[in-house]
Amino acid sequence: MAKKNYELTEGEWAIITAVWDNEPCAAPTVQEELASRKKWTYSTVKTMMDRMATKGLLRTERIRNLILYRSAITRRQAQSGEIMRAVKRAFDGALTPMMQFMLDNNLTHEQLDELETLIKKKRVESAASGTK
Repeated sequence: MAKKNYELTEGEWAIITAVWDNEPCAAPTVQEELASRKKWTYSTVKTMMDRMATKGLLRTERIRNLILYRSAITRRQAQSGEIMRAVKRAFDGALTPMMQFMLDNNLTHEQLDELETLIKKKRVESAASGTK
């Protein structure tokens, strides 16, 4: 089964980050968490959270009159969707030109060493699992 890429809006990112940090949580908790960065009213946050639940980004649980929200996606899934969205928009979906762009834009020797280590590790893992 193919992995789904989740492409979140800026507002959805703000909300899901607050949910990850506080889950399970109610909408007022998220609104308070975002109050210093966003000037959203409770009704705006609640509406966005309900829409995110409909989209499958959040799960809800009702306890009497309280609705608790939990994330339905992981940080990694959200990050993957964000990266793939940027690659699609800026590099027509091609990873190699994106990597070339990143390499050409002033990486430090330390960053290059870290990337080289990650690539070597991935090659070893791929060889061990028999994938190319």
